[in-house]
Amino acid sequence: MAAATSGRAPHLLLVEAPYYAHIAALLREGAEKALAAAGATCDIIQVPGSFEIPGAIGIAAKAGGKYDGFVALGCVIRGETTHYDHICESTADWLQHLAVADGLAIGYGILTCENEQQALHRANPGGNGRDHGGAAVRACLAMVGVRRRFAAEGG
Repeated sequence: MAAATSGRAPHLLLVEAPYYAHIAALLREGAEKALAAAGATCDIIQVPGSFEIPGAIGIAAKAGGKYDGFVALGCVIRGETTHYDHICESTADWLQHLAVADGLAIGYGILTCENEQQALHRANPGGNGRDHGGAAVRACLAMVGVRRRFAAEGG
């Protein structure tokens, strides 16, 4: 959909937080399958944790127009303190801020789960999982299409 609007395949930046490496690998697998299915391309960078994802996207966006959109991939699992709540809320808020204030196309693929089992189910790109990595790419590509449509219409 997005590629047809401008005549060229979208090029995305996947920002991956591999704090839980096995879960991040599943998210990336789903994302890469969705990219291939859409004919889109990507670069991938890693940051220490989900909290750093909005900062990396902001830095990349300000560095120039190389990327049509951004995909945030990570996982936060609830622990024994309120740290989980702060990370989840601030990360989601800042990604939304970047999307709205800066007009960035962002796919949200950060899992916020109660336990590892939930995270594995949501990350799994196979037939028995929810494929949140792929879903984040598809959401990003949809928003790239929205931006391209309005740019083409001059609005």
